[in-house]
Amino acid sequence: MMNIQNYFAVTAEQQELVQWIGDIADQYADGAVEADEHNQLNTELIQALKDAGYHTFSVPTEYGGKSISLTDFLLCQERIAQVDAPTAIAIGWHHISMFNLSQSRAWDEEVFADLCRDVVERGALINRADSEAATGSPSRGGKPQTQANRSGESYVLNGRKSFTTMSPMLDYFLISATLEPDGNVADFLIPRTVEGVSIDPVWDMVGMRGTASHNLVLENVILPAKACVGIRPNVNPNQPRKWELSAYMMNIPASYLGIAIAARQHALDFASTYQPNSVNEPIIHLPHIQQKLGQLELELTTARHFMYAVANRWDREQEHSASTGKESFSDYQNWISPDLAAVKTVAIQAAISVTDQAMRIVGAHSLAMSHPLQRLYRDVRFGLHNPPMDDVTITQLAQRAIRTQL
Repeated sequence: MMNIQNYFAVTAEQQELVQWIGDIADQYADGAVEADEHNQLNTELIQALKDAGYHTFSVPTEYGGKSISLTDFLLCQERIAQVDAPTAIAIGWHHISMFNLSQSRAWDEEVFADLCRDVVERGALINRADSEAATGSPSRGGKPQTQANRSGESYVLNGRKSFTTMSPMLDYFLISATLEPDGNVADFLIPRTVEGVSIDPVWDMVGMRGTASHNLVLENVILPAKACVGIRPNVNPNQPRKWELSAYMMNIPASYLGIAIAARQHALDFASTYQPNSVNEPIIHLPHIQQKLGQLELELTTARHFMYAVANRWDREQEHSASTGKESFSDYQNWISPDLAAVKTVAIQAAISVTDQAMRIVGAHSLAMSHPLQRLYRDVRFGLHNPPMDDVTITQLAQRAIRTQL
């Protein structure tokens, strides 16, 4: 019988990959519970993933990484999330950062090469830190209040970033700041060892507690000029900056669908073994339970097919662009961007609904603090607040439809 977690792993290599990553994650399932209870990272699982080299999967092969396909990345993330979704989200942001840098090659190559070598040789982890209390989600295009002032051959940075996922274990922070006095927005690569960099442990949410998404505080942080890795001119200060959606952001829907798969399994396990004295067989044979299971399967299967279809198209187009050039791939990126956003909306809606259906099957037992479903339900709700936001997605889809008529 085909296990649902392997259904989209169509090749033997993919089957082995999912089995391999699952074997690692399964060993640290208890750590996911402890991380949630104590509002901290599942550090042992993250370290185990690093020891296995998983953190190098998004590094280009020329710098010693694996540079795996988007589909394979999502398969891994979905499988990790079935055990520990906060860890999947956390390590996923490292991969998103590295995948995006690998694809764009917008940095000075020497700076990027040094970062890659640090990831491969020393196990370094990186994440973007863009969110701020005053700007909200980066997808809204708000201008960062973190400031960078030029001082001779250096920059001096001051500011506070929120939602810095995996902050206790990060080695690098990639942050956005407003350059003074010209008002342009720049990206800076900051090692955590630089003086003035600190973490304010304020993360105390109902869900995704195990991401340790604390605040990053920058107090008179002095950086060399080469730490400024990119400048985005502020062409119109009255308009929000355009936010580029990366295909690798599909880590988010993959992780939340992993929660849904875990919730589905808990529902099946319960329904196949629970038999109240009012019936002669386990409740899995009752028509109304089968209706709930069927609805659950419909939504989960639909969302997963959509996600992996888009990922597969992305992978094929990337391979094709190797012979046709980057220009054709850029056109494809513009066209598929609304689909990438739609995957997240569809997946989160399905994951929340599937988890809810699972809890209805299990009943009041699912609300016990000792039951895994209550943790999954708290975690899955957080997907509503990860980028891109639903209204942004709907607008993108509408604008693409309108363009076809013009």
